[in-house]
Formats: sequence, structure tokens, C-alpha cells
Amino acid sequence: MELKLRNKDYVPDGQGGFVRCLGWESVLAEALFRLSCRRGSFPFLPELGSRLYLLGREKPADRTAAARQYAQEALAELPVTVEDAQVRWTGDGLCLVHVALRGEEGTANLEVTL
Repeated sequence: MELKLRNKDYVPDGQGGFVRCLGWESVLAEALFRLSCRRGSFPFLPELGSRLYLLGREKPADRTAAARQYAQEALAELPVTVEDAQVRWTGDGLCLVHVALRGEEGTANLEVTL
């Protein structure tokens, strides 16, 4: 069971706790967390997270393939398959990565802002 995230923060339940996710929603919450945090940022879990933050170092033509690879690495332990990944840079220097996932319970599109 995972805690629900919105804008990189836990969602309060209005009773002093936080909203919990179940089933497919829990898998998606875990996937979003793994895609959002930098790989290597947790000393005792060095494989947790993604290398999506490195996309700016890639050649523009290679960024989509790199995003797909980085997403697959980050989500390898989860019961999902990365179907596609798209990278878009905004005018203010932010990178938006859209990741399409498929799992036993359905499909979903996640967006990570870097």
C-alpha cells in the first residue's frame, strides 16, 4: 500500500493522515515515485530512482530512446511494461517526460517534470 502523491507531496486525508492507494493505483504511485527521484540519491537503496535527470546531457535525437531506457531501468521491479516515452522541453527550461505504461490491470500515462 502506497501513499498518494500530488505535485510531489503526499495528499492529506482531512483527518491528520494521508490518502492511501490500493491495487493499480498503488503500482502507479510507486512508478511515479521511482521515475521522479534521482537514482543513487538513497544511500541504502542505490538502485532506487531513475536517471531521467540525465536527459539534458543526451543529444536531442537520442533523448526519446534514453528516456525509454531510463524509465525501464527505474520500473524493472514493478509489474509494468514501458510502452513508450516522450520528451518535451518547455520554454522555461523544464523537461516533461511522458511515460506510457501497461500492466495487468490496464494502461496509464505518467508525466514527470524535471
